[in-house]
Amino acid sequence: MSEARTAGDLVPTNAETALGRPAPAEADTTLVVVTGLSGGGRSTVARALENVGYYVVDNLPQALMLDMAELAFKAGGAARRTAMVLDVRSRAFSTDLAGAIRELRERGFQPRVVFVDADDEVLIRRFESVRRSHPLQGDGRLADGIAVERALLEEARDQADVIIDTSHLNVNQLRRRVEELFGGEDSRRLRITVLSFGFKYGLPPDADFVMDARFLPNPYWVPELREHTGREEAVSAYVLGQEGADAFVAGYADLVNATTAGFEREGKRYLTVAVGCTGGKHRSVAIAEELAARLRRSGIAANPQHRDLGRE
Repeated sequence: MSEARTAGDLVPTNAETALGRPAPAEADTTLVVVTGLSGGGRSTVARALENVGYYVVDNLPQALMLDMAELAFKAGGAARRTAMVLDVRSRAFSTDLAGAIRELRERGFQPRVVFVDADDEVLIRRFESVRRSHPLQGDGRLADGIAVERALLEEARDQADVIIDTSHLNVNQLRRRVEELFGGEDSRRLRITVLSFGFKYGLPPDADFVMDARFLPNPYWVPELREHTGREEAVSAYVLGQEGADAFVAGYADLVNATTAGFEREGKRYLTVAVGCTGGKHRSVAIAEELAARLRRSGIAANPQHRDLGRE
């Protein structure tokens, strides 16, 4: 094994093409198999893959890998991007991971095997920090369990397409590495939902920011606007034409723009900006639509949604 493959870099090997060309149909199914040492970061890798749109199956027995791949192929849609995570519990059913990978390739699939590794000293510190024993240490020491697992996984490591040494990576750095490998630029972007709501129906529990539009005059008290909504031009023009409305929307657009890059660096992929008025029909709807439009014009993926529209 070359030094370059164990120094924290992500290094593809030639294992993908070693067994010839896959059948075109099955090759359309993107499979990732995640394995590696306990404490190495498999859970973080799994969450990162979920962030970029993979359907993740955790603790899958190796004997079911082919069945899972065929199920993903038949299901189509989002399931065509499936990640299977294996650990010592799943290996209790079988230790022949290399054989399972070969069987997948012989059936026409192109699995990419990700192996997470770390130095023994780092793994020991991680287990001690959470006061957990190693799954394979039995009555021995942590180091004994790690040694047993290394021996068990030696062939799987040799056959991996990507090796990630997490010894000197924090959670965010590891997540970014995985997203760079499997996500593509667009899937790593922050997606923002601008959600209108009515305060009388309660605050949205998933809101990251809450804007209160009740300082603006209520179109409810304008007879010709009462039965219309903030998605209609007449109501929107009335709301956005009020004193302070434009500065209100512009200020929040600037706030979101200023924080987007930081949220992305911290691994947040979805942000909810909630805009409230009394009933969630007029002011909040018009403001949410306008804010989402301004964010899109600045290059941010923003989508307006209206929780309480139609409840009155």
